[in-house]
Amino acid sequence: MSVKTQIVPIFLTAVSFSIIYLALQLDLSPPMIVGDSMQPRSFPIFLMVLNLILTGALALQFYRNPPKDQEPILRITWLTMALMVLFYALTVSIDMFVGISVVMFLMSLIWGQRSILIAAANAIITPFLVFLLFDIVLRIRFPRGLITNWYYG
Repeated sequence: MSVKTQIVPIFLTAVSFSIIYLALQLDLSPPMIVGDSMQPRSFPIFLMVLNLILTGALALQFYRNPPKDQEPILRITWLTMALMVLFYALTVSIDMFVGISVVMFLMSLIWGQRSILIAAANAIITPFLVFLLFDIVLRIRFPRGLITNWYYG
């Protein structure tokens, strides 16, 4: 096993621990603000612990079956990375849900969805259901933007 095969798991582990450290620096919110919902630090810590578990599985998989020589990065991969940049730009400038919808629609088409109607339905219904889950069930408010300003008033 070479160090080269372990670069990705080592990097992911370092990033995960860094985010856990930063999340632990967040102050606890008073009960009158958060009520029954999670503290702001809970969700990123949970995600990073899950990420560490998956990174451990990846490192074990690399140890048992070292990867072969890498193929060149495909065009679809570059387009997907560009969509992530577009998502950031839309989230910061307009609204997170506009960014999710636009990127999901374009990603569906880039990845081979032939029906524009299905891609559009996926891009509208999924963010809507995510919003309902977080807002109504988990009672977590989203950052302000075009749509969330309209919803929150």
